[in-house]
Amino acid sequence: MTFTEQLFQRVEPIWESYLGHPFIKGLSDGTLDEEKFKHWLKQDYVYLIEYARLFSIGAAKSTDLNMMMTFADLANGTLHTEMDLHRGYAKQFYISEEELEQTEPAQTTVAYTSYMLNKAQQGGIENVIAAVLTCTWSYNYIGLKLAEAERHTHHALYDEWIQMYASEEFTEFKDMCIELMDSVTEGKSEEELKRLEDIVVKTSYYEYMFWDMAENIETWTTPIK
Repeated sequence: MTFTEQLFQRVEPIWESYLGHPFIKGLSDGTLDEEKFKHWLKQDYVYLIEYARLFSIGAAKSTDLNMMMTFADLANGTLHTEMDLHRGYAKQFYISEEELEQTEPAQTTVAYTSYMLNKAQQGGIENVIAAVLTCTWSYNYIGLKLAEAERHTHHALYDEWIQMYASEEFTEFKDMCIELMDSVTEGKSEEELKRLEDIVVKTSYYEYMFWDMAENIETWTTPIK
């Protein structure tokens, strides 16, 4: 069994809980309040900027040219494929690119991205991959689950979201991350693997917090007036 196969057994119950979250259920059946989706859209846009930064750290810490090229491809996919999707969605919700760029990250967004960047900076290339793995893999997990489910969504834009993350292109994007994780963990001790597993588990909890943040349209607990 590969490291990521063992890892999936640990995080699957957490990811399964996403499917029962009101935000994800609303995406699935088309009943999600558009203001909640717009909040997620803007927060995820600023999140992706930091996510691309993680892939850039990965390129800098890569141990060979092929790995460096892979991280460059992943950064490119984030900066173009995913962020282009967000910009396209924004237009359909009458959110300008200027508004996206001026979005202030919510406390959950700051906590999540800061944790990933901290872990990526602390260790070697394996830390970078562990830090980015949950987001890509769990979004593909959600997309595929919702695409397979019998649902009666009446919201074309939410269905487009589902198809994006269930797409062959995004699945390949996720597979690249899984292959990298398995490659760099070959020969690692149980102690090292446990440390990497802990990063993936914690980012999985942060993902749930991110869905909560979107559902509740949260910014900061004590807003400055």
